[in-house]
Amino acid sequence: MRSPRLAALELRRFGRGRLPRAALVALLVLPLLYGALYLWSFWDPYGRLDRIPVALVNDDKGANAGGEKLTAGDDITEGLRESEVFDWHEVSAAEARRGVEDGTYYLSLTMPADFSRRIASSAGDSPETGALQVRTNDANNYIVGQISRTVFGEVREAASSKASRSFLDRIFVSFSDIHGETVKAAKGADDLKGGIGKAKKGSKDLADGLKDAEDGSGKLSKGLKKLDKGAGDLEEGSKQVSEGTQALADKVNGTAGKVGPFLEDNEKTIGDTAQLVADSSGAIRDHLETLVRTAPTAAKGAHAASDTLSGIHRARCEDPALPDPACADLKKAKDSAADVAVIADDVNTLVADQDGDLKKLDENLAALQKQAQALADRAPNLSEDLDDAVTKINELNEGAGKVAAGARKLHKGLGTAKTGAVDLDEGVGRLRTGADDLNGGMFKLVDGSSKLAGGLHDGAGRIPDYDEQERDRRTGVMADPVRLVSESLHQAPNYGTGFAPYFIPLSLWVGAMVAYMLIAPMNRRALAAGASAWRIALAGWLPVVAIGVLQTVALMSVLHWAVGLQMARAAGTVGFLFLVTACFTAIVQWLNARFGAAGRILVLALLMLQLTSAGGTYPVQTSPGFFNALHPFLPMSYVVEALRRLITGGGLEPVWHACVVLAAFTAAALALTALSARRRQVWTLDRLHPELTL
Repeated sequence: MRSPRLAALELRRFGRGRLPRAALVALLVLPLLYGALYLWSFWDPYGRLDRIPVALVNDDKGANAGGEKLTAGDDITEGLRESEVFDWHEVSAAEARRGVEDGTYYLSLTMPADFSRRIASSAGDSPETGALQVRTNDANNYIVGQISRTVFGEVREAASSKASRSFLDRIFVSFSDIHGETVKAAKGADDLKGGIGKAKKGSKDLADGLKDAEDGSGKLSKGLKKLDKGAGDLEEGSKQVSEGTQALADKVNGTAGKVGPFLEDNEKTIGDTAQLVADSSGAIRDHLETLVRTAPTAAKGAHAASDTLSGIHRARCEDPALPDPACADLKKAKDSAADVAVIADDVNTLVADQDGDLKKLDENLAALQKQAQALADRAPNLSEDLDDAVTKINELNEGAGKVAAGARKLHKGLGTAKTGAVDLDEGVGRLRTGADDLNGGMFKLVDGSSKLAGGLHDGAGRIPDYDEQERDRRTGVMADPVRLVSESLHQAPNYGTGFAPYFIPLSLWVGAMVAYMLIAPMNRRALAAGASAWRIALAGWLPVVAIGVLQTVALMSVLHWAVGLQMARAAGTVGFLFLVTACFTAIVQWLNARFGAAGRILVLALLMLQLTSAGGTYPVQTSPGFFNALHPFLPMSYVVEALRRLITGGGLEPVWHACVVLAAFTAAALALTALSARRRQVWTLDRLHPELTL
């Protein structure tokens, strides 16, 4: 009899009574207990978190941040209620603590009284961290505690981002204020630069003017020195002339009768003396004219220099808003110029005060010059005109006396003027040196003010000035600079879909395991008839494969139509599960055929090893090394990986790899079952009296 017919006879045995039929139905629906019901029970637990009671404690008192009221606790409370993540119950701190302890609430979230104040402190001198307080109780439920850590981590990040936005917004507002003030400072620096530029031009004009004044004062000093020397010579000469004319007059008047012979003997001497007097009088008159003309000009120039320096000193050094590093030198220059002006005034006053005497002296000198010249001209004929000579000699004597007195007074005044002119020249020299230093300092100040203005303009250009829209955009980026842009390839829509590749093969393994509790792994009729080992193996394998196919159809129908499992490749998934059923059935058959009653225990142990090493929940790399070592040698590892690609999508390479592995396992298990069948055809004492019966 062929293997398919033997398999059909084996299945037909389940239709002979109610109990066998009930057993067959139980075999068909058994995978639903492991697969459909289990997946259904936690198909989408994260979608029902709003049913979990959680205590919410808001003790936050609020705070003031930059003139605005900050209520971080209220904001978070409102956000949590809108999120509907948990079933929030706003209670007191004591009630929350008690509820978490006795299980009324799975956990609690507390915002302390100083929560807003700590957040607001981020913009102050002593920033503090605001702390959300979470209390969990793993005695209530461990998984809820793990979920809460993820949820409250997102709450913390949202609160931190909002606090950062507020803090950064104030920073950007400060940037705008600093920008505005820097622009004002740059404008002030431009005004300063312009004023200093004008001051530099004035200091240059001052230096140039003082140079001219120095040249003039030098000439005045030299002229007065010459004039003083000439006046000295004039005084000495006029004194001698006066003494000579006096002696002449005395002699002439005393000896008028004897004058005729005297004049005749001394006509040449008298003519020479008279000519000397005329020439000396002319020279004195020229020096007097130079003195009178130069003294007012020198006084005027000295006052102009003093007034210019006083004006610069007042403009640069008496304004506290604009300190000038050259003030000390300017003050010295101003004081020296004032002293020079006083000396020049004294010289001018002297000349002005002696104006009448100088004019009279000039008139006397003119008369003396005229008379002396007339005497010199007539000297060769004096003896012929004695009376006229006596008269003119007396007049000459009188004029010479006046000239001598005026010369003395003039020499004395010119001595004072010469000293003042020397002081004036030295003072103007110091003023010029100070003015040159001032001009150099002003040049540096202009250069520095230009750099200051340029730096302030450059700084104002670099300081950001954001409008409200740009400020909002930038605070958003800086408060949350790194965003997680996740892209899930072939995303599972819910928790149950993600775990389906793990629980579906589990249910099919359990279905095969229970099926071989009711169906013999090797057909007894074939064994008794001495059929071939392969026929025996196939006769015991095919009926359970048929039952497994029905189990697969029933399981996947319920999962898809009732539970809602959506498969990327539905036909491929079902077809692959037929291969999984064939493989699992062959392995379970071999263990039962080879080890008998002990094989059932081995089937259960192998199931446990596959569940722990398949990587169905956590990646197998997170398991201890023992399970990592088993992973590539057990069929369920390949089944789980292939079902993930078939259900959620992705490349099919793992599926084809799994098909090859499962086919190899199936062929190997059937071969081992055939070998066991051959051994079973030989009866031994152990078969007649087995040590263990299940």
